[in-house]
Amino acid sequence: MELTAENYYSPEANQEYMSVSQYKDFIKCESAAMAKLNGSYTDMKHEALLVGSYVHAALESNEAFEAFKSSTPDIYTAKKELKAPYKSANNMIDVVLADDLCNKVLEGEKEVILTADIFGTMWKSKIDVLSRDNGRFTDIKTVKGIREKYWDGTKYVSFIQMYGYDVQMAMYAEIERLSGEMKFEYLEPTLLAVSKEEVPDKEIIWFDDQIIQEKLREVEQKLPHILDVKFGNVKPTGCGRCNYCKAKKRLSSMTHYLDLLEAI
Repeated sequence: MELTAENYYSPEANQEYMSVSQYKDFIKCESAAMAKLNGSYTDMKHEALLVGSYVHAALESNEAFEAFKSSTPDIYTAKKELKAPYKSANNMIDVVLADDLCNKVLEGEKEVILTADIFGTMWKSKIDVLSRDNGRFTDIKTVKGIREKYWDGTKYVSFIQMYGYDVQMAMYAEIERLSGEMKFEYLEPTLLAVSKEEVPDKEIIWFDDQIIQEKLREVEQKLPHILDVKFGNVKPTGCGRCNYCKAKKRLSSMTHYLDLLEAI
């Protein structure tokens, strides 16, 4: 199928194409990922995601921003006033637009849909800002704190590793390479991050070819099992911790209090 802005997130597109978000869903919890694919489960709409979409729309164009505000009543109070998180988001937008380098990396085509066959599977991507003339593409992220540490279960990592943005940038770079005019060189992947702090912080983060190749090898290794699960050859495994697994949870025994940390 030919992807458009209207059908990009459709169930049919998600069945036909792999995406970074779908890949990360399977890594996180195979059972929840399959439930999302077959339409029996949808993620809760967190306000944090709406704030991110609000900022994205504002940085895309005035038209996109006005369209988002008119189609998203949840951002307003009963008195039709903008809710506090979105007033704070306006500060984030202002901080980005007041910075010359941020404006430079925001130059280019917006919300560009690209597809490519990688490891024998069709992948889709929607790139926030694509600027082949300047040799880069840019993804916009709103984060709690740019330099906060996150525990991944074995070590502390940045928000980049915690949320798989390194995988995302690697796959986007490869998809663009295969679908663009340059077949042997990568555009420079850049991530424009702005924080949700009282005084928003901002950084433009770049990724080198070494991390691209490392993450591509990681995806190539994990993808066959994910596809086996997606197409019904292997039964999905639940993580036991996500909202989907908690909703399906049925107790068969009791837990000793000293085992709680291990159970978590």
